[in-house]
Amino acid sequence: VNSAAENPLPEPLTNRELEVLNLIAVGHRNQAIADSLHIALTTTKAHIRHIYEKMAVQSRTQAVARGRELGLIQ
Repeated sequence: VNSAAENPLPEPLTNRELEVLNLIAVGHRNQAIADSLHIALTTTKAHIRHIYEKMAVQSRTQAVARGRELGLIQ
């Protein structure tokens, strides 16, 4: 059963937000994400905030769990 089809996000994540989510899933901290993607730390934090809002979660752990449920984590 494809849970992504059953629980779609009202507003899908952007490609960059998916990149950030996948880096969160492997344990990267905000600065490591910023360095890896060659973006500012404040931009990284904004992406994470948008991920939380779109996924209706309040933590990295919840975001990763929801991402796995939806098949968004590679």
